[in-house]
Amino acid sequence: MQPSPAKPKVTPAARSRLRRSLLALIVIAALVLVGVLLSKPQEISLYLPWVEHLAAAASTPAPTVRASVTLLSPTRTTRPSSATPPAPATSDAGSPSPTTSPQAAISELPGTETSAATDGTLYLSIQEGGYHHLFAYHPQTLALTRLTMGNWDDLAPAASPDGSRLAFASNRDGAWDLYLLELESGKIQRLTHTTQYDGAPSWSPDGQWLVYESYVVEQPTSAELTATPTLPSPNLPDVTPTYAPPRQSLEIYIRPADPAADQPPIRLTDHAAADYAPAWSPAGRLIAFVSNRSGDDEIWIADLDRVDDRFSNLSRSPRARDRFPAWSPDGRRLAWSSWDESLAEIVTLQIDAPGSALRPLGAGNRPVWSPDGESIFTGLAAPNRSYLTGYRTNASGLALPPLALSGEVSGITWSPRALSNALPAWVQAVARQTPTPAWQVAITPVAEVPNGRQRVVTLQDVEVPYTLLQDLVDESFQALRQESGRRTGWDFLANLENAFVPLTSPLYPGLQGDWLYTGRAIAVNSLPMNASWMAAAREDYNGQTYWRIYLRTRFQDGTQGRPLYDLPWNFNARFSGDPQAYEAGGAPAQSVLSGYWVDFTALALAYGWERLPALSSWRSAVGAARLNEFVLRDGRDWLAAMREIYPEAALATPTPVLPPTFTPTATRRPTWTPTPTRTPWPTRTPTPTRTPTVTRTPTRTSTKTPAPTATP
Repeated sequence: MQPSPAKPKVTPAARSRLRRSLLALIVIAALVLVGVLLSKPQEISLYLPWVEHLAAAASTPAPTVRASVTLLSPTRTTRPSSATPPAPATSDAGSPSPTTSPQAAISELPGTETSAATDGTLYLSIQEGGYHHLFAYHPQTLALTRLTMGNWDDLAPAASPDGSRLAFASNRDGAWDLYLLELESGKIQRLTHTTQYDGAPSWSPDGQWLVYESYVVEQPTSAELTATPTLPSPNLPDVTPTYAPPRQSLEIYIRPADPAADQPPIRLTDHAAADYAPAWSPAGRLIAFVSNRSGDDEIWIADLDRVDDRFSNLSRSPRARDRFPAWSPDGRRLAWSSWDESLAEIVTLQIDAPGSALRPLGAGNRPVWSPDGESIFTGLAAPNRSYLTGYRTNASGLALPPLALSGEVSGITWSPRALSNALPAWVQAVARQTPTPAWQVAITPVAEVPNGRQRVVTLQDVEVPYTLLQDLVDESFQALRQESGRRTGWDFLANLENAFVPLTSPLYPGLQGDWLYTGRAIAVNSLPMNASWMAAAREDYNGQTYWRIYLRTRFQDGTQGRPLYDLPWNFNARFSGDPQAYEAGGAPAQSVLSGYWVDFTALALAYGWERLPALSSWRSAVGAARLNEFVLRDGRDWLAAMREIYPEAALATPTPVLPPTFTPTATRRPTWTPTPTRTPWPTRTPTPTRTPTVTRTPTRTSTKTPAPTATP
């Protein structure tokens, strides 16, 4: 057998040449790949395609803010401005929920320069005299200063990134539209011209775009129509009519911030649920908003770099109502108001840290970050008062002690530009004006009322068991009735459940010391709730339950009222057979009521009428809920209010009046009880005779055996 040939030996020089050849091939392949990528930049562009398309159509530059590198997507480069791709579809109807963690899906880590905390100005929308006006404030340099005034509402101010303008919603021209206020000159320009409600604007970081909420009413398509059952008739053709109500909901739109731009708004959301309160992130790639598409009000994120699976649920808190998101100046944290069963508090979440937990700061309902990100200022709502306060974000403690306000806060923003004490002339002119009082007290002179006590006067054209109110509050009631009728289009207070109640008239159990006895309270009629013209939303403050009353407007064309955010409380759910709903006294409604509504509770508070807490037994007794009772205290307690109309002797030893109960009918004449008849002694039963035992005699039987027969 021949030996195998020896393997050729590779010298070190040959091995070195082979390495250099492979390295040269790798470098050539890399250069070819880079050339291919540079020749097709549209595949990895960071620009939002439809924003760039709109910018080209509107002849305005597209936003230049870019996001940082993400771990979930490949590295991206910018696209030349000459490329103009078609706008992708933005419909999110039926889009599945993301399977990954919502925090992990967010990849925005911008770096933004901030100014000191003492710089800038707070702008708020505060209710004053029944209307919401814009105010400017700084805790250290500027007192609360009014900017707008009139018989209309200015809501939800949003400061532009450069601090020169304010975008806000107003119904000063009849319908709800967006407006721009130039802070230097005081010039106001109208942005939108629609019949539906437009509100809650938020600026893009470059100041070129606005995202806002709008109330949409859409007629159903042919696929959405539902068949209406009809009875067959031989005289009519076999035609099945179809019908479906119009779809009404809050949706989110984006439009140019230039009033002269001839560009229609772009719809960002398209869902049957309510989507509202948008907030544009500092890097421009994300928009946070509130949606109840999951069944509860939660914080959602719209990723503008995505087309499919663009929307993700961020908060995922089914036991709380999450509202009003606000981004930190660096875009790394998001704050919002989380309302559980007892308190609305401000919470923050670290966006760039997947899996981070919520951090509560304190009570509040509309957060806004200071320019340096060290503080959060917010409105603070009490049952019948409103305050402005602030919290430190990186340390415990208050940044601003609670400051009492004239009414509810319906919007707050922080501008990076300071509004100094040398106020512009237009600001000084508005600030010097004094709001006209909504009513004037007129005392009816009566000589026979002793000791300076007040009398009760008759209410005109009001249906109520006792048409009386105390003389100090009847003018306020009439003014409230007139204003509520003007805003709703129907006379809600023309029929009351109760007004003044005499001491001799009993109320429900537990209401012996009710304010209705003082003549300073009214109980509105709750029957419109059965006809869906009235709704009550539950609010809890420190363990006490209160109710917020909404009234449906007569004209549903956008000229009266606003869309609802709150879920109304369904008292009839206690009779649905669900034991949890029965023990809870009802349940929240499945969806927000459509249409336009007026917040009667806020309107009544502007005229001095406060709501009362429910009694502890309201879950089992509807009357104990006191959802329809309002009182005008004027700083008095119940006993002081009673002394205004009753003498001291009537209150010194009050005789309690028992509530009506079901008692047997009284017998007119007593009935004599008959004398019982004596029962005779029982007759003695004789002893039974013993029967002798009979012995049976057995019969004798013959057992004799016959003789055997012989066999031959």
